[in-house]
Amino acid sequence: MDLRKIPVWAWPLAAGAATLLAALALMILLEPGRGAEPPRAGQVQVSGRADIGGPFELVRHDGVTVTEADFRGRPMLIYFGFTHCPDICPMSLVIMGDALARLAPAARARIQPVLITLDPERDTPEQMALYVASPAFPEGLVGLTGTEEQVAAAARAWRVYFSRAGEGDDYLVDHTSIIYLMDSDGELASVFTHGTTPEALAEALQRFLEEERV
Repeated sequence: MDLRKIPVWAWPLAAGAATLLAALALMILLEPGRGAEPPRAGQVQVSGRADIGGPFELVRHDGVTVTEADFRGRPMLIYFGFTHCPDICPMSLVIMGDALARLAPAARARIQPVLITLDPERDTPEQMALYVASPAFPEGLVGLTGTEEQVAAAARAWRVYFSRAGEGDDYLVDHTSIIYLMDSDGELASVFTHGTTPEALAEALQRFLEEERV
């Protein structure tokens, strides 16, 4: 899908269509067991172990190289996007931030929000640091970048589609728009498709945190 061939007002609709297809593919991949509670609007629940996520090595927005081990012990909300994204990425991060802000401070502190760039050519650690500092985004948002190979490996691990669209310095990156919830052990807990409301995301996070304490 080349966003440059689509009117600006239709970009969210186009991204939503691509994300719906990705969500359907994820549901097939995850194969929830029979009798499981049907997924809520915008949420794909996970039954059993899913082959999503895994080891990675990336560079944090402060220039420090990190791996998945650095995030163990804390659930993560992960979004793949890029800082030059005109609306879909910032909208998703605003929704993520709004949802987290609805949680009690102690609950909110348990979850680490993460943005992994799909545009390492332009998204240097310095660029990521400026971007994740936006007050509109989740508090404590961590930006991760790296080499093209490192970013591509992370995208493959999370089954993220992305493709450069356009030429020159003002190109876009077509990509699926999904928020991943990983548990404290780095295993996939849920995915939330484009268009999930802050209210629905906050409710799902609260349920997840309550269940993880058990």
